[in-house]
Amino acid sequence: MKTRRQPKVREPISSSGKALPERRVKRQRLHEQVALQIEGIIRDNYKPGDPLPSERELMELFDVGRSAVREALTLLSRMGLVVVRNGEKARVAEPTAKAMIDDLSGVARLLLAEAEGIHHFQEARALLEIGLVRIAAQQASDKDLQVLRALLDDNRDSQNDSEAFLRSDEAFHIAIAKIGGNPIFTAVYTGVVEWLDDQRNISAKSLDGNRTAYQAHEKIYAAIAAHDPVAAEQAMEDHLVAVAERYWRMKAIIEA
Repeated sequence: MKTRRQPKVREPISSSGKALPERRVKRQRLHEQVALQIEGIIRDNYKPGDPLPSERELMELFDVGRSAVREALTLLSRMGLVVVRNGEKARVAEPTAKAMIDDLSGVARLLLAEAEGIHHFQEARALLEIGLVRIAAQQASDKDLQVLRALLDDNRDSQNDSEAFLRSDEAFHIAIAKIGGNPIFTAVYTGVVEWLDDQRNISAKSLDGNRTAYQAHEKIYAAIAAHDPVAAEQAMEDHLVAVAERYWRMKAIIEA
């Protein structure tokens, strides 16, 4: 019995005569199409805080059922574009960088469940903070330096109180992130630090670690005050390397 040959599938050809790679077009579900339409009318007609049309009005506008509208609004809510509350019309959300970062928190927690994920976030934090401290050294005003100096003093005075030291440590780093004036930088930094809360908490259990961290903060502040971006980058890199090493060392002791 002869085996039937499979017919050859012709590759799509572009106008230039070259074969085009095969691509499948993803078909959107109904609620995704409705969400895109709502996003379009928000962009063209609404401001943050404005109420959207009611569910019934949206059903009539797009000629779809209630479930498609509700799923579309839920999707837009997860994207941070609308605020949905029971018994009220959905409203256009206030766009913030924090909302963008909050939307990633679930994925970040999953990545941080593994040691490799923690290493990746530590590298991301270092890259971000080294860049931020460079900007701070270039742009810090007298007022910025006054704020940093006061936070550094709080950091010095709280070395024997781990919880207070942790708060002053975070405040010092966030103040550096804010100097550049870019809310996205600040939000991304805050998100990364919150996701690395296990590192912060374990590192802060050591009073010796607190003293080492304060000394590093002094060097960072001095470089920013001198408007020396190269020295600031090096001081921050040395600090974060030491923090990461101390974290892994203490974590191994705790889990032994």
